[in-house]
Amino acid sequence: MHSLEAGADQVLAPPCIMGILNATPDSFSDGGSYADADAAIARGLQMVAEGATWLDIGGESTRPGADQVASEEELARVVPVIEGLAGRGARLSIDTRKATVAQAALAAGAELVNDVSGGLFDPRILTVTAKAGALYCAMHMRGTPATMTGQANYEDPVAEVTLALAERANAAIQAGIDPECLILDPGIGFAKRLPHNLAVLRGLPTLASLGFPLIVGLSRKKMILELTGVDDPKQRLAGSLAGLSAAVLRGAHILRVHDVKPSVEATAVAAALR
Repeated sequence: MHSLEAGADQVLAPPCIMGILNATPDSFSDGGSYADADAAIARGLQMVAEGATWLDIGGESTRPGADQVASEEELARVVPVIEGLAGRGARLSIDTRKATVAQAALAAGAELVNDVSGGLFDPRILTVTAKAGALYCAMHMRGTPATMTGQANYEDPVAEVTLALAERANAAIQAGIDPECLILDPGIGFAKRLPHNLAVLRGLPTLASLGFPLIVGLSRKKMILELTGVDDPKQRLAGSLAGLSAAVLRGAHILRVHDVKPSVEATAVAAALR
């Protein structure tokens, strides 16, 4: 069985970087750049060379308003990339909501299922992950990417996100996932507006009190635009690094990023300070 403890030196101390690898034509920042499997594999190897401990491979955009992709298409996008990168120096994560995609990705060499729905979209994904003995990340989201923006309503974002993630962690454990294989993600930008995102980031220590490692992904997201005025996602590095550093100082274990090398450097400094 894979577990976070088995890779503690690489995963938990110090905090580490998960490189985003979207094999999609329509992701918000890099859509189309790595839709070709060879291009995606080359990009993955570059991120490994730059210091990524994890590569998170996705075949379905989950940007606000995105439509669902058929499982067959998603599989065609991600499996060749996973097979091409397996055993090449990084641990592989599959970014999917679907049990069939997770199962095939794990068979191809992925070790972690990164599920933006936390098992709500396709509950079978929990049993698939459990049977494989793989790591599982439950992210907080309301609704689907197509509907989530309309559900960004909170009285107490930190308390509500914490409660929801505790419920998803319990569901994962009940499905047979080892608690040591569980990771949580507060879902920055998913059914959250800027005040909610800021509150949740400030409240990371409360989320960490649930007892599971945290993945945080805010790289190039809309909140950076809203805070800095930088419209082009590819030009939001400075704001992304500031947010990453704050997340590390508040207890994040894995930082999900587009720009690996500068994120590795910023994480090293922030980790030393915490």
